[in-house]
Amino acid sequence: MDDAVELPISRRDLLIAGAVSAAPAAALPAAAPPQDCAAAAPGVPSMKVAFEVNGLGRALDLDPRTTLLDALREHLRLTGTKKGCDHGQCGACTVLVNGRRINSCLSFAVMHEGDEIVTIEGLGTVGALHPMQAAFVEHDGFQCGYCTPGQICSAVGMLAEVKAGFPSHVTADVSAPKVKLTDEEIRERMSGNICRCAAYPNIVAAIREVAEGGRQ
Repeated sequence: MDDAVELPISRRDLLIAGAVSAAPAAALPAAAPPQDCAAAAPGVPSMKVAFEVNGLGRALDLDPRTTLLDALREHLRLTGTKKGCDHGQCGACTVLVNGRRINSCLSFAVMHEGDEIVTIEGLGTVGALHPMQAAFVEHDGFQCGYCTPGQICSAVGMLAEVKAGFPSHVTADVSAPKVKLTDEEIRERMSGNICRCAAYPNIVAAIREVAEGGRQ
């Protein structure tokens, strides 16, 4: 049997070296626990805001950085309005403010003092659907349904814009007193609302039916 190979350092020296190298790490302070970024920072005063939501007066005391989307979902529990990208790119959070459609994730709640806000919950009820809601059901304008509240609110706001004579990027004659609502116009005007399930043809059909007076 071969003789044992003698190590250049003893086991005792190895243990001492390991303990010494670990000592600085043990002396470091413990990492601070993660903080909730949504919580108000110390010294940031809250602000009061009052507006009308779905016909009811509501008053909130909010961190001024609270978006309208979070005010609706987290404070008023109106969760029909969805948080998708949270960057104003998908349209899932679309609501109507004073009759105009906006991305609620891009707007601070305190900016809407005195405004009239309508969410998907305020458009219709189970027993009395809004015409646009009924048309989406009839034409299968949704699959998973996540984008649907924003799609419907956007469609309602879009038809109001057409009625007011607002042209779009594809409007052939911007000086015409009335916009001809073609499928191309609908697709362009609804391009800010993304449907991951790709139910676009059915969405266009639903909007066209309401626009042409098929549902009142």
